[in-house]
Amino acid sequence: MKVLRAGDHKRMPWKNGRGETVEIAVFPANATVDTFDWRISLATVAEDGPFSIFLGIDRTLSVIEGGGLEVAVDGCKPTVLDPSSRPYRFPADVATKARLTDGTIVDFNVMSRRETANHHVERHPLPLLLAGMDRNRFVLCLGADVRVASGPREEILQARDVVIVEAGEPISLTGEGAILAVTILPVDDILYRQDIRRVNNMPVQEA
Repeated sequence: MKVLRAGDHKRMPWKNGRGETVEIAVFPANATVDTFDWRISLATVAEDGPFSIFLGIDRTLSVIEGGGLEVAVDGCKPTVLDPSSRPYRFPADVATKARLTDGTIVDFNVMSRRETANHHVERHPLPLLLAGMDRNRFVLCLGADVRVASGPREEILQARDVVIVEAGEPISLTGEGAILAVTILPVDDILYRQDIRRVNNMPVQEA
C-alpha cells in the first residue's frame, strides 16, 4: 500500500473558475480537465451555483464535511446529500446545479470518461477489513487517527489522507469514522454496464 497525505494533494482551479479542486489522483499522469480518463479529487463548495460541464464524463459525488448539498440534475428530482449519504452518481455532461442547505461543505469527486474507463465508489463505516481484489483501489479516510495495516506494515491516517491499495492486497482499518473506497474499472466491466443502465434510466436515482 501507498499513503498519499492530505497536505501533498495538488491544488488547481475549477473549470468554471468559481473555486478550487484538490486533485488526489489522475490518469494519465498530468492530464488536464479535458484529457483525463479518470480523476479523483476534493472540493470546497462555499456558494450556490452550477457545476462545471464535462463532456463524455460520469461523476460520483460524496459530501464528506459540513451540512447538506442539494444536487439538481436537469430532468431529475433534486437530491440532498450530507456526510451520511451514499455516494451519488450522475452524468457530468448534463446541466446540474448545487445549493447549500447549511453552509460550506467539502465534497469528494470521482470522474471517468465513458469511452475509456468507469468507476465505482462505496462508503464503509469503521472498523473494516477490505479483502484483496484484482484491481487497485483508492481509500479516502474520513476519520482521525485511523490505523491501516497490510501484513506487518501499519500507518496512521488522518482525515483526507488516501491509501492506494494494490491489486490482491487485503488491508484492515481500525478507528472511528468511515472511508470511501474507489475502484477504477475497465470500460467493458460488468459493473460498468450496470452503472450505464442506472445513468440511462435517470431520473430514478439513489441518494
